Formats: sequence, structure tokens, C-alpha cells
Amino acid sequence: MKHWLRFLFVLPAIALVGCLHERPRGIESLPPLTFNEFRLDFLSKWKQTHPVEGVGLGFHEYDGKFRVPTATNLVEWDQQLIHFADILAKWNTEQLSREERYDAQLLHHWIATERWTLETERDAYRNPMFYANALDVSVYLKRDWKPWADRVRDMTTILVNTPDVLAAAYKNLEPVLPRPFVQTAIDVTEGTASFLQSDVTREVDRLTDETVKESFHRAASNAVVELKSYAAWLRTDRLPKATNGFALGVQGFSARLRAEGIDLSPQEILDIGLSELHHEQRNFAAAAREIDPTKPPIDVFKTIQSEHPTAQGLIPDTSRDLEMVRKFVVDQHLVSIPSEVRATVRETLPPFRATSFASMDTPGPFETKATEAYYYVTPVEPEWPPAQKEEWLTAFNYFTTDVVTIHEAYPGHYVQFLALNASKASEIAKIYNSYAFVEGWAHYTEQMVLDAGFPYGVSAGQLTPEQHLRTAKYRLAQSDEALLRLCRLCVAVQMHTQGMTVEQGTRFFVDNCYYEAKPAASEANRGTFDPGYCFYTLGKLQILKLRRDWGAQERDSYSLQRFHDAVLSHGAPPIRLLREQLLKDPTLWPQIL
Repeated sequence: MKHWLRFLFVLPAIALVGCLHERPRGIESLPPLTFNEFRLDFLSKWKQTHPVEGVGLGFHEYDGKFRVPTATNLVEWDQQLIHFADILAKWNTEQLSREERYDAQLLHHWIATERWTLETERDAYRNPMFYANALDVSVYLKRDWKPWADRVRDMTTILVNTPDVLAAAYKNLEPVLPRPFVQTAIDVTEGTASFLQSDVTREVDRLTDETVKESFHRAASNAVVELKSYAAWLRTDRLPKATNGFALGVQGFSARLRAEGIDLSPQEILDIGLSELHHEQRNFAAAAREIDPTKPPIDVFKTIQSEHPTAQGLIPDTSRDLEMVRKFVVDQHLVSIPSEVRATVRETLPPFRATSFASMDTPGPFETKATEAYYYVTPVEPEWPPAQKEEWLTAFNYFTTDVVTIHEAYPGHYVQFLALNASKASEIAKIYNSYAFVEGWAHYTEQMVLDAGFPYGVSAGQLTPEQHLRTAKYRLAQSDEALLRLCRLCVAVQMHTQGMTVEQGTRFFVDNCYYEAKPAASEANRGTFDPGYCFYTLGKLQILKLRRDWGAQERDSYSLQRFHDAVLSHGAPPIRLLREQLLKDPTLWPQIL
């Protein structure tokens, strides 16, 4: 789930301060609104400003709609957010119903997150990959909600905007940009051009309507030329002048934490992260000793990586084990799964293979036609040499793959979105989602399912030696995933608030979650433009704390299934808000960790 791509418009740190932070004119004279009118007005403005994201959610009245990220449009959206925040701050929420108060809280965090993206992160002025991502038409390719010819027309309509989008990039981007942003943007832009030129065009050529094909080819060809020119400009103009100035600073990083309902300082977050990291490293070593006490833990982990499917067996083996994981979740009564519709395992689409190991593509909560869900797994490429194929398949060892399946599908992302779609949550609760909740829930389920006895469902004392060995291998794989997320937390805080460089971040991943240099560098680079990847661990820890507090409250009536069903029935809010919904003692609400 690429939450760092989630918002369409962001704002620069240029001489717009007065324009951004002044009270918008005319608010004093606004007619009184009911709260329902207010939230409907916000949703209407948000959808108009984010039409591509709206299509992904299932609002197909926005098919083919697009909003060019000009400076004027960026400022306009920020002004509207200030307007909504100003009204919301003056509302007497005690006069609202319980459901309305909850929506008001969600809106507060939603607006805060969008304003942070606009005013602090400032991707449109600092991150050139924003513009290539704005032209992503993959939602029209992956989901079949109307005839292919009509979706091709929609893609054509969007691609016609390419010159205007890139004109905005040339005008908006600051002269001196963060080097990791520029380097990544060049790859993203060239990848987008290649995707349009090969994969999308090949699919469009299946059409028999020559007029539709001709219009698309004309728009796509022009888009490819423009994108390649943009990548060349980044390489020759912006890259030589780029610096390492990507850090948000303590104030900026803290503001992002507060938007998630987390009031702890970055240093307090780092202290928690380092403590959990050292604890998890001990777990990793303990699991490795159960497998082979004669070898160093990392060598033991590399050994279990040799137990993997063949290239031909990757998809069928993953499909088989996906059903096995689902059956375990159902048999152990871990959470209600509100649909018998299975996620279908498919190969990751070509343009996303370079950056995706496995991912879940679930229909939006308002989608009524293209309701299929895909669990994408990235295969080896036929042209790879044998050594590279083997190296890739080790990442799909059976133990790590099943842990990833838990995270992505059962009971992770797929079950969460099934519960969201089936819930009685409001439209606001179904659209806005907290990074910490979404990724925290999926990461939490990895440990929770293994704690429940996966894959055998019995206590350790009832296991045979062979079963005990297999369980230890799962523990080792799950611990490796936890170490990665803990390193992300620690690196994010240190890079953005304590001057850690990308090179130092790379070394941190190598030393603390035992990654090789290349994937470690990729993880550190991601942290420069996705500081929110700290929320995988922060969300998991908050859910574990909530579970302890809720269990103490419920006592004899506590069960994992009741807890998980309650957690998933409120949308995907900041977990601080979930505490207010589930805990009866208000003094416990702020105690998030």
C-alpha cells in the first residue's frame, strides 16, 4: 500500500505564507450549516480535487476526470482545507450525535494530514516523482468496471494532460532538490514511459475500434515523448544541483505524528523503536537457535530461504498456501471474514515488478461492478540468468511467503477491506484511512497469527519435533519482517530529525535487520520521501496496547475474534480515536503506547 503516493496535490515552501495561512475571505458571512451539510461539502470538494483517487474508490462519475497540479490549483485546495478546518474548530461537537462526533474527529485528522502534505512535505515543489505518479492510469488497466474501449477513452483523456502536468513540474519544482528524490523520480518517470509504450499500448491494441486506438496512440506517444524529455531534464538540470536536504526536521516530523493522533516526540518514538529493535533481535536469535544452534542466526535464516517454490510453481504454490492460511484464520476464530469471495493470486503487472514483491489490490468500498480482488506476486523474468532467478525465489521461501500472505490477505489488508466494505461506517470513515491503522493492522496480524499457533493451531507442548522445527522457521521469518519495520521506524526518525544520511541509514539496515547492501540502500532511500513508513511498527504497537487494555476491560467476555471484529468495524481511523470507541475509561484514551 503506497501511502506516500496517496494525495494528489501538495504545496511548496515558497513565498505563499500569507496566502496559505490567512483566514480565507468571506467565512464570517457564511450561512449556518448542519454538520451533515458540512461533511457533504467537504466530500464533494475532496472528490473534485482528487478525481483519480475517487475512481479507485468506486466513484465512477469521475472516470476520465483530471486536475492538473498547477500552483493555482495547489493553493486553491489548501485554502479550502483552511476554510474547512476553521469551521470545524468552531463547531460545538457536544451538540452532535455520537456518529457525527466520530466523523468530526476523522475530518480533523484527514484535514491535518492533507495540510501537512501540502504545507510541510511539499512534494509538488520538492519531489519530481509526484508529476509522473500523477499520470498513473493503471487503475483503468487493472479493474474491469466497464467496457475496455470506454476505459481506453478515459486513459486517453487523462494522457492528453501530460504536457500541462509537466509544464507545471518545470514551473513548480524548486531549483535545488533533494538528491534521492531526483534519482528516484528519474526511474519512476522512465518506468511510466515504458509502461505506456509497451504494456498499456499492447493491451489497447486488442481493441477492434480503430478510432479509439488511434486517439490513444496519439496521446500515449506524445506522453512518452514528454516523459522521456522530463527525465532527461531531471538528469541534466536538477540532478547536478541536487543536495541531501530532504529532512523534515523535528517540527515537521512531529506534525505528521500528531496528524495520526500520536503526541510523543520523535526522540520518544526513537527510544521505543530502539528498545523494540533490540528485543526483536533477541527473538530472531532465539528462533534461529531452535533451528540450528551451531550457526549464526543470519546464516540460519539464509538456510531456510533455500526452501522455496520453483519459478513455475510460484503462483500455484502461493494460491494453495493462501487457502491454507485462510482456513487457519477461520478455524481458529481469529476474526470474522464477511465474504466467501477469495482473493485471486496473479502475477504482478509488468510495470510494477521492479518495485513490488507482493501486493494486494482490493476494490474500493464504493465499487459495485469490478469487485474482484487480486493478490499480486512478482515472478522471475524469463530473461534473467539462473543465479538471479534463484536469488529472487529465495525471497519467496515458503515461510516468508506465508507471513506476507498473512499481511496482505488473511487476515491483513484483504480482510480489513472486506470488513470496511461490509461495515455500517460512514462515507467519511470508508474513504479516510490512517497510515498507522492500515499498515499497523496488517503488520500486527503477522505476529498475532503465529501467536495463535500457526500453522498447527496447538500449543508448543503438543507439537512433534518436525512440527516444532517448522514453527521455529515461521517465527524466524516473521521476526525478520518485524526487524525490517523496526529499522524503518528508527531510520525515519534519525534521517528526518537527527541528521542521519542515506549512507548511514543503509548501514543501519545492514547491521540491524541483516539486509544486503542493495535492498538496504533501497529501504533507506524510501525513507527520505516516505517518512510515514515508521507507522508500520507504530500502528502494530498501538493495536497491541489497545488489545491489552480492551482485554482487561472485557475480562471473561474477551476473545480475539470479538476484539478484531470491534477493531475492524470503525473504518481505518487513527488508533487514538479507536481507543475512544472501544474503551469505556476516558483516562486510558491518551495512553496509546
